[in-house]
Amino acid sequence: MGRISAYLQVSLDGYFAGPHGEIDWFKNNPDPEFEECSLERASGSSTLLFGRTTYEMMSSGWTSDEAHADQPRMADVMAKSPKIVFSRSLRNVEESSRWQNVELRHDIDADALRADPRDFTTLGSGSIVQQLTRLGLIDEYSLVVNPIVLGQGKNALAGVDMTQLELSDSRAFKNGLVWLTYQRA
Repeated sequence: MGRISAYLQVSLDGYFAGPHGEIDWFKNNPDPEFEECSLERASGSSTLLFGRTTYEMMSSGWTSDEAHADQPRMADVMAKSPKIVFSRSLRNVEESSRWQNVELRHDIDADALRADPRDFTTLGSGSIVQQLTRLGLIDEYSLVVNPIVLGQGKNALAGVDMTQLELSDSRAFKNGLVWLTYQRA
């Protein structure tokens, strides 16, 4: 089995999205050091895992002309990375030169993921993070803490069993973001 990592941008109070799924609050001040760190971590060989909502947001956002103008290297990484979207409602997924290597699965099959030698990374996708956590499949949690308190919202780890973690890396950026990486203990 490869490794499974969860990547989430979160507020200081632990929400990955506002109460209605809004994520406009983590569009922070640009920081070249953070952008380079993100690109470096995204440029690995991991297969990306998405739920339907995050998949639709990512596929429209990263294929846009704006994304290709503002962050061409990251847009290219996102386009070419292998992707799996878990959705019971989608019947097919579309590919283009700006969005390739997409596989649709209707359910999370824990045994299939355990048997797969690839590394996987969730990007957002709170419901997928919850399900993978409940199945004991996530090896690493990378949380980018944003300097904002939302007061309410969606928590990707709500309702999961207690899990002991160990801090394996941390990095603070000039724009106020803090990247924390935890491994299962």
